Amino acid sequence: MQNAKKSISDYIIYQIYVKSFFDADGDGVGDLQGVIEKLDYLSELGVNAVWLTPCYPSPNYDNGYDVSDYMNIDKTYGGMQVWESLVQALHKRGMLIIMDLVANHTSFLHPWFKEARRSRENAYHDYYYWFDRPPNKWRSVFGGSAWEYNSATNEYYLHSFSKQQPDLNWENPKVRQEMRKIIDFWVKKGVDGFRCDVLDYTAKDFSKNIMYGGEKLHSYIQELFNGYSYLFTVGECQSDENSIADICGNEVGKLTCIFQFDHLKIGRRDKWKRTACTAEQVKNKLCFWQEFCQEKNLFYALFTDNHDFGWFLSVCGNEKELRFESASMYAAMFYLLKGIPFIYQGQEVGQINSRYHSIGAFVDVETKSYYQSKVNKVDKKELFSRLNFGSRDNARRPMAWTLDKNMSYGFSAGKPWLKVASNAKKINVEEDSKQGEKSLFFFYQTLFTLRKEYKCLRKGSFCNVGKGRGYFAYEREWQQEKIFVVCNFEKERKIPLSKKGKLLLKNYADRLGFEEVFRPYEVAVFLLD
Repeated sequence: MQNAKKSISDYIIYQIYVKSFFDADGDGVGDLQGVIEKLDYLSELGVNAVWLTPCYPSPNYDNGYDVSDYMNIDKTYGGMQVWESLVQALHKRGMLIIMDLVANHTSFLHPWFKEARRSRENAYHDYYYWFDRPPNKWRSVFGGSAWEYNSATNEYYLHSFSKQQPDLNWENPKVRQEMRKIIDFWVKKGVDGFRCDVLDYTAKDFSKNIMYGGEKLHSYIQELFNGYSYLFTVGECQSDENSIADICGNEVGKLTCIFQFDHLKIGRRDKWKRTACTAEQVKNKLCFWQEFCQEKNLFYALFTDNHDFGWFLSVCGNEKELRFESASMYAAMFYLLKGIPFIYQGQEVGQINSRYHSIGAFVDVETKSYYQSKVNKVDKKELFSRLNFGSRDNARRPMAWTLDKNMSYGFSAGKPWLKVASNAKKINVEEDSKQGEKSLFFFYQTLFTLRKEYKCLRKGSFCNVGKGRGYFAYEREWQQEKIFVVCNFEKERKIPLSKKGKLLLKNYADRLGFEEVFRPYEVAVFLLD
């Protein structure tokens, strides 16, 4: 396998939301041929693994996270033959492919569910959860009851997300066997790893009223991945320090790592409402997990953005006056830490949230559900402020490549499936390339080059050496190699630096070395003597 030749600590993973990355055939929807055509761009950036969001056949009630055929590629994205060409092109460049595994639920149009809902005696009926009446008051993540009535059987089925996404019954060994067959299928076709969508929801405990994260999660993961020690596996799981070691680690049948979302809760009162955010709060979360994972010998997933949240820079950065400075500071702060870097498309050019004031500018099922629940209860200006802050559509808007408005800023020759970002004229790949030393793409490229060049940034220990508030100073050390990272936060301050060495990276062009005055969001990285 390709990934057997690459150490996990070497991974730099780029998440592609296929539908919004690049449209090669002009139908307004991103596709796999579009990914192939942008592989040189990804190689230039310095990533060495690509995670594709679901591109399986789907009715798209939840943009592909409602799968109707797990062992095929949707023709909208090019079909299986184009996917195979993509895998070959990635592997030829020494890059890995990671597929999204949606294991908790299927589409309601999946053949299993179409059969299951016909009668109680159907062979597939027990692939899902059925009750004569709702056994609890569980709520769907997208709003409303998690239980939906099925007239053909006079029962209710469980859907933790939309009603078009019925939950699979993982208590049924046949379901677990089906999921293992799916993994076997894609591994044989060359897949190097899996990102496991809401994996913790597979482990429910009705007797204890536990909707996700039940005691059987560990055994389910073992059953899925036992024998595949060379696969890279990252789980979307709501796990804390008491449970993460049970499901992650170097042992056979455990996940490589999980996404820990503590830092993404900062600045958010809830999904839709903003609250105060400081970089100090982010630092404290990162320090906790760095030290915890170092002590437990676990890999930590380093990320600021993905397809399920508004842009991190719009929450914890300064998107108006100091967009480059705050974006580059956070990039260095995160991606020079100990762990596995994940970067989301558009992050490398400093993308921020859009501003739209019509519900027609949104397509996300969660956003529309929230809008309907609040439209007659919340002031219109306030409601759209919430949508523009929390909608998943923020990160899912088509990637802006060029300044050509007539071509949807380089995304497509056709009408895009979702409105492009409202700031696409200012924030796009072409415009960023003109910024010289203030190009975020160049800054990320340099960051990843440093990770590849210095083993201490991939394998070394982490030590928080900063003694004060308002900045983050840490060291990474491996054998005789030591790198010192200093990240100043929102206000200018003097940071004592009793060090000697070579300046490797900066985001203020006039910094020469170990000057102790740091400006807002200034970062400096040193190779110590």
